[in-house]
Amino acid sequence: MTISDQDILFLGECLKDAARAEIMPRFRNLGDTDVSEKTSATDLVTQADLLAEHRITAALKERFPSALVVGEEAYDADKSVVPALADAELAFVIDPVDGTFNFAAGLPVFGTMLAVTVRGETVAGIIHDPALGDTVTAIRGAGAFLMRRDGQSSRLKVAEPAALNQMVGGMSWGHMEEPDRSRICANMAKARMTFAFNCSAYEYWMVASGKMHFIGHAKLMPWDHLAGVLAHQEAGGHTAKFDGTPYRPGETTGGIISAPDKESWQLVRREIVGI
Repeated sequence: MTISDQDILFLGECLKDAARAEIMPRFRNLGDTDVSEKTSATDLVTQADLLAEHRITAALKERFPSALVVGEEAYDADKSVVPALADAELAFVIDPVDGTFNFAAGLPVFGTMLAVTVRGETVAGIIHDPALGDTVTAIRGAGAFLMRRDGQSSRLKVAEPAALNQMVGGMSWGHMEEPDRSRICANMAKARMTFAFNCSAYEYWMVASGKMHFIGHAKLMPWDHLAGVLAHQEAGGHTAKFDGTPYRPGETTGGIISAPDKESWQLVRREIVGI
C-alpha cells in the first residue's frame, strides 16, 4: 500500500477542516458540560476532541474504507486497535486535540496530529496547529517541512549537537512514576534551559525544527508520538526507546528520547534519564 502526494494533501485538509469546524470555534468558548475528566483533573476530554475525531474519522473512512483508524478518544471503546497497528496493511492514527488541558485552559499550545502506518512502519505524519494555522508534514525518505498559514514552506532540521549544559530540552517527568519522576526532574537541572509544554505536538515541532535539543516521554501512546517521531527523524534526528531500540507502531511501553544524533541521545539517556 502506498500513499500518494494527493493523499497527503487530502489528509492535511482533513485536519484543517476539523480545526476550522470543531476545534477553534470552541477554543476559549467551552461550557461547563463541554469538558470532562478521563482519569484525573489533568487528563481531560472536550467536545472539541470528540467532534474533531469523529469528523476526521468519517473523512478517512470515506476515502480509505478498508483502513484501520485509531483515534485517541475511540480507543477507550476498543483497546485492541493499538496492537493491531503492528500488522495493519494501512492505518491512520489520530490525536484530535493534543494538549487538551492547555486547550481547555485557553492556552494556545495544542495541535492536531495524524500518522499513517503501512505494515508496521510510519510512512507519513502531519502536525497541525489550529491556532496559528501552521502545519508540519513528514514523509518517510522525503524530509520534514513546515508550511505556514500564508503558504511559505521551509525544510526542518534538528539542532546541532551541544554539550549538555548548553542544551535546551524537555522531559515529561510529570507522567512518570517514582523513583524515575524525582530522579529525572532533578537531572533536568543539568541542561541549559527546560520546557514543559504538556503537548507532544509542540514538543515534536520544537525538537524537529532545532528550537530544542531533546525531548523525552515515558508514556508511549501512538497518537502522541508516531507523527512527531517521523518528523524528527526526517529532520535528521535520532529517536529511540530508553533501551536503545526503535519505536514502532503498536508499542506503548519503554520510554522514548529524541535528540540531534545518537551520541546526544546517549548523553541524555545517561545524564538525564539516568540509565
